[in-house]
Amino acid sequence: MKFLFEPLTLLTFFPLLGVIVLLFMNSEAKTAIRWVAMVTSLLTFGISLWVLSQFNASNPDLQLVAKYSWINVAGWNIYYYLAVDGLSILLVLLTAFLTPISLLSTWTAVEERVKDFMIFFLLLEVGMMGVFLAQDLFMFYVFWEFTLVPMYFLIGLWGGPRRIYAAVKFFLYTMAGSILMLVAILWLGIYGNTFSVPDLIAKGSIPAGIQWWLFLAFTAAFAIKVPMWPLHSWLPDAHVEAPTAGSVILAGVLLKMGTYGFLRFNIPLFPEATVKAAPWIALFATIGIIYGAAVSYAQKDVKKLVAYSSVSHLGFVMLGMFALNVQGVSGAILQMINHGLSTGALFLLIGMVYEQTHTREIKVYGGLWKVMPIFGTIMLIASLSSMGLPGLNGFVGEFTILLGAFGSKAIGNPWYAGISAIGVIMAAVYILYMFQKMFLGPAGEITQHHQLKDLNWREILTVTPLLILMFWIGLYPAPFFNLIAPAVEKLISALPL
Repeated sequence: MKFLFEPLTLLTFFPLLGVIVLLFMNSEAKTAIRWVAMVTSLLTFGISLWVLSQFNASNPDLQLVAKYSWINVAGWNIYYYLAVDGLSILLVLLTAFLTPISLLSTWTAVEERVKDFMIFFLLLEVGMMGVFLAQDLFMFYVFWEFTLVPMYFLIGLWGGPRRIYAAVKFFLYTMAGSILMLVAILWLGIYGNTFSVPDLIAKGSIPAGIQWWLFLAFTAAFAIKVPMWPLHSWLPDAHVEAPTAGSVILAGVLLKMGTYGFLRFNIPLFPEATVKAAPWIALFATIGIIYGAAVSYAQKDVKKLVAYSSVSHLGFVMLGMFALNVQGVSGAILQMINHGLSTGALFLLIGMVYEQTHTREIKVYGGLWKVMPIFGTIMLIASLSSMGLPGLNGFVGEFTILLGAFGSKAIGNPWYAGISAIGVIMAAVYILYMFQKMFLGPAGEITQHHQLKDLNWREILTVTPLLILMFWIGLYPAPFFNLIAPAVEKLISALPL
């Protein structure tokens, strides 16, 4: 039972304690249920800070390892194997950070089946933590698939009018890619006589011909989850129909499971295939950047606009990652965090005004700044962060990614960086268009006919931590780069470039 008290085990499974308590609570005690879920998520965040305090940023190897024999039948060696390094530490912290913020946003937004909602949300946190910490492929796959279930119900039970369609589409898309990844995982387990990722890496290179097919199988699962163009069509439906907290955690964390998968598995396990695929991934990423920005501008629903912007922003992450140099990969990891903060904040704010107006149509707004100045100010900061204004977090990630892509030997063509830079300009166009239509100009139908209230203390408290981090990363990103740099250098040094 020793493993139960190890830091990463506590971090991963502590939300289950909250779930157990909730199971025995009266469904009508909604306030008490909310507080149990909130306290559980805050304690989990506290454990993540404890993990950070024990993390040695100068060590590029796996740390705080918890490795025990789990399943050993007929030569199949499957481990309970959790560990953290510079590639995952920021994503672990982001997961623990966004969960209580998401729950706080539900305080008045979720009134039906509150107990069930909180249980599914805490279960989702368990799955997400497990994905970022698991170092055994079998264990990773269990957590990866597990996250589908609570997210399916969060969208399907508490979503919008087309919630069933969106939930089923989300589930089927992700499951389709995961089946191919499962076949590749089984092949690796048989080939290496282990599912341990570090052991498979240490075993040596997989034959080049097989490596390419395995790379494609993993890519199918991860590219759908990112989502990369043209596999993105499930995302706008899921975002638009999901409740606000679901949209925040979907954009902030779940999409990063795809980009993290490339980082943790594709690049180190299939180095030759990774180098071979880099120009193609860069091509699809660049198309996604431009396409996502163009389609965002065409949207009439503000939530769908932000949803499509994720296709563009995650395109930058993929471009930086497959630049396969320290600048590109470091920028990609930081941009995963930046996207979670800025897009998470935008979804929170859209949800707050939707609670009052029950519409997300851009054209019916106008003049919101006059009646909701606090809301307008915070929305402006989040919007500028999303479009990459210097001094805010988005600029640091995008600039580092473009710097890495421009000088990338793996991509081999600076035009990818040049064309992708146009996506930054396009982001300014659709973000400022949205802001001008909703907040400036003459009063719209909603502003004229609704007694709109500005943000209350709970809503301000919900978004304030995100704003603080936007400025912190934008003005002083060094601590974040220092956490990831050694692990990134180790990852890149092993590639045949």
